[in-house]
Amino acid sequence: MKNKFYKYIENLQDTITSTLEKVDGKATFEEDLWERKEGGGGRTRVIENGAIFEKGGVNISAVHGELPEALRNQFKVKEGNFFACGLSLVLHPINPFIPTVHANWRYFEMYDADGNIVTQWFGGGQDLTPYYLFDEDATHFHTVCKSACDQHHQEFYPKFKKTCDEYFWNAHRNEARGIGGLFFDYLKENEEFSIEDRFNFVTEVGNSFLESYVPIVEKRKQLKFTKEHKDWQEVRRGRYVEFNLVHDRGTLFGLKTNGRIESILMSLPPVVQWKYNHQPEENSEEAKLLAVLENPKDWV
Repeated sequence: MKNKFYKYIENLQDTITSTLEKVDGKATFEEDLWERKEGGGGRTRVIENGAIFEKGGVNISAVHGELPEALRNQFKVKEGNFFACGLSLVLHPINPFIPTVHANWRYFEMYDADGNIVTQWFGGGQDLTPYYLFDEDATHFHTVCKSACDQHHQEFYPKFKKTCDEYFWNAHRNEARGIGGLFFDYLKENEEFSIEDRFNFVTEVGNSFLESYVPIVEKRKQLKFTKEHKDWQEVRRGRYVEFNLVHDRGTLFGLKTNGRIESILMSLPPVVQWKYNHQPEENSEEAKLLAVLENPKDWV
């Protein structure tokens, strides 16, 4: 399964980066191959200063070795080996009317002293962070997410949508990071689903990503924007940074396990503003966004 899923994310990375280069039309992804001294490595691809994308990355990695202390504590074991692989992407567009998007699909195995698999699971999801809210864009994104889920179980979308709303929550601000999508973790084999079923579901979601995001980019990329729009985008990007550095489990895990810092912090936007006690004007488009972030809604 680990070889099968790694092959999948290798191909998916190629598909996503080649498509996004066509969408951008100017910049291309720079590739950076790296190795982890404890075992494994990755293939980082970053795009910067494009016609559409100010900064973005589509990264894959596969790491293995002894369980780091943080994981031993989490799993309440004294020793053990692990394997983890996944694809992680973040795209920060120039135009404030195009949302930032994040996605991640991953697989994990843990072994006993004899090398037998003790536990294995899939995790992942995708979520949208708009700076100006277009209801039809939010509905489109969630409709694609729901369609992928519905092909595997009718309860997946409402369950994983709710988990996403709860996870991408900036508790210290009492607001969501964005308008959500899907988030799932610890998808293991059980009486209802085999590990093959889990693979089929996660790859269905991964394959749906471009359909969920690219049409929104195409629809919004020609919209003219002002410095005021850009300022608001950069203020909201500050909240994105706050979430990633304060709450995000993947970031914190990477920092605690001697992960590759450039890949971990690739998700951070290039230009950000923190304005003291910044409040949007009443009844403005900016205020409309905040109202939804403070009270997540159902889009489909």
